[in-house]
Amino acid sequence: MTDPLLPTKIVSIRMRDGVRIAAAIYLPRKSGRFPVLLAASPYRFDNNVAPAMPVFLWRETGPIEWYLEQGYAFVHMDVRGTGRSGGAFRYHDRKEQRDLCEVIEWIARQKWSNGRIGGIGQSYYARMQWFMAVQNPPHLVCVAPYDGNVDTYRSSAYAGGIPGDFPGMNWYNGNVRVVNQYPASGPSRVVEWDYARAVREHTTYDAFWKERAAAEHLEKIRVPVFSIGVWRKVDLHLNGNIVGFQRAGGPKKLLVFGSANLYEAVQDFSSIAFHEKYLLPFYDCYLKGKNTGYEAEPTVRYFVGGTTELRSADAWPPGDITYRRIYLDAGPTGSVTSLNDGALSWQALEEDRDATTYDYPDPGWRMGVVGFGPDGRPDPARRVLTFTSAPLDKPLEVTGPINLTLYASSTRNDTDFIVKLSEQYPQSQEERARGINPRYQIVTKGWLRASHRKTDPKRSTEYAPWYTHADPEPIVPGKAYRFDIAVMPTAYRFGRGSRIRLEIANGDSTVTEQVFTHIYSPNKIGRDTIYHDQSRPSQLLLPVGPATR
Repeated sequence: MTDPLLPTKIVSIRMRDGVRIAAAIYLPRKSGRFPVLLAASPYRFDNNVAPAMPVFLWRETGPIEWYLEQGYAFVHMDVRGTGRSGGAFRYHDRKEQRDLCEVIEWIARQKWSNGRIGGIGQSYYARMQWFMAVQNPPHLVCVAPYDGNVDTYRSSAYAGGIPGDFPGMNWYNGNVRVVNQYPASGPSRVVEWDYARAVREHTTYDAFWKERAAAEHLEKIRVPVFSIGVWRKVDLHLNGNIVGFQRAGGPKKLLVFGSANLYEAVQDFSSIAFHEKYLLPFYDCYLKGKNTGYEAEPTVRYFVGGTTELRSADAWPPGDITYRRIYLDAGPTGSVTSLNDGALSWQALEEDRDATTYDYPDPGWRMGVVGFGPDGRPDPARRVLTFTSAPLDKPLEVTGPINLTLYASSTRNDTDFIVKLSEQYPQSQEERARGINPRYQIVTKGWLRASHRKTDPKRSTEYAPWYTHADPEPIVPGKAYRFDIAVMPTAYRFGRGSRIRLEIANGDSTVTEQVFTHIYSPNKIGRDTIYHDQSRPSQLLLPVGPATR
């Protein structure tokens, strides 16, 4: 490994309330006044000496030394209450947001700065860029949030109203506290605030979460935004990058990248090749005034899963998609071993009464809702509900937001729907006869707690429900309700001979969600029924692109 890059200097910047914010300043070797890239997080600039590898998921600044070689200064600030900064950490509160403005204006006054500042970074660093942009400080010129949501409540803390494991336990205790207490260099710092408790205390989208959501203010953005999402980060950041692009008030473009998984998303952002191809033209355009061709790029570019193709459009979702309905049916299909082996049909059902019922928790669950197949391997489909189409006679490209309408009832006064849309690949007759389930690829996911079904009519469309999460309303046991479940946007081509598969359960698993699982609480014991008949046509609304229509 090469020697780690060390800061040119470390400074302490006084905020208006007296708190001092620590920042590492990295300058090019030659003297002068430079455009500046600002990165901000609780992960400590002391940890920049650690190698940028997926084992250190919080190394999300991008290649600092390379940007110095391109003629940029780089500033990495520790947010208040973390690293070497004073104050108390309170996760994206107004003080943390305001610090961004004050640091930006401080940078603009320095002799090594030319007064043109842009935001940079992934995940937390990206969320901080959204907060930079909604405040429009005078010397902020542009932001490029890569893989960063705009609303923690909806994106990870309570996706669909279902409490998640990630924000408090996995991320805060496992990352923020650890990297502060055991840094690669510098003094140890104990972050005392119990964020995990705060998450559990605020179960609805209340004032606590609104204060911490850039989504509330995106229309105020006036600086150029280059929002870069990752399809495989559907559990955390993807929808934030899309919503941020859609609502931002200034010049904007969207790129959705095709990284294979969350670890590759980190690796991609660490690579010089990625920055040279996508981000440097953006920064050089706005921070240096160069004609790089960025402004001539399409407004929207997105990779299509299942292919290597990059498509472009004038907006998201693309204007040339057509929605098709595919209906849940009792089946069986004989193509998969699951609790029910239900079907998906392009034709509406004519039966008066048809339903699928399942009890939970299921005795066959082993790793969350995942059971084991006859070969002893984890099998995510075996102990959940599945609804699978016939083999496709030609490829099908799905591009845009997806709506799943379920008519359902429960023996409880609340229930959870965790759904996955997958491509189920063709399988040999020999494997099928042995009861081994076919290979598959998860395409996208959706979540909804029944009591959180109320939508905001101003934000919702027929294809993309937007839940208020403000006033949970329990359901009446035994009564059937209509639930419109927002399945996250995607761009994916299902191959000829493959099947479309919908999975439904009230829990999930580290096998399929990695660190983005949801809490399975002791009160989740009951029976749910999903109706799929003529009067209650449960269905998927799929956005089909023109390439395979």
